[in-house]
Amino acid sequence: MLKLTPVERSALRAEAHALKPIVIIGEAGLTPAVLKEIDLGLDSHGLIKVRVFGDDREARVGMYDTICGNLGAAPVQHIGKLLVLYRPKKEVVKEKISSGKGMREVTIVKASASGTKRPSVTKVMIKGNERVTEGGSIKRAKTRQKSAKKSALGSK
Repeated sequence: MLKLTPVERSALRAEAHALKPIVIIGEAGLTPAVLKEIDLGLDSHGLIKVRVFGDDREARVGMYDTICGNLGAAPVQHIGKLLVLYRPKKEVVKEKISSGKGMREVTIVKASASGTKRPSVTKVMIKGNERVTEGGSIKRAKTRQKSAKKSALGSK
């Protein structure tokens, strides 16, 4: 079980105030499926609320301790039928998929014609010799001009 200082616990309680419960424990109790959902919620959010339907306070306290012990989470707050749990999120490294040499993804945001609607957002893959203009269109770079003098000097 993860231990928190009173200052950390207070900050997490304040952060959890606006959250809605993402897992609800029904009359079946704490099943392996519910534990798995709580584990997934902790992995993705870090700080979650769990609602327990049932009037037995001792059963809720037992569930709270079981969840924290099995999943390595820290108990933050237990008010009525709401349990607040915290576990630091795991760092996930996302690998960027490269489509080839010089390819890159560009987000193009174009304002609406009337100005009152939302802008359109598109993601486009462009090549190394392309660029996006201010208007949002893609232009290909022109070939470099070659100097007649330099090419004549190089042929000697």
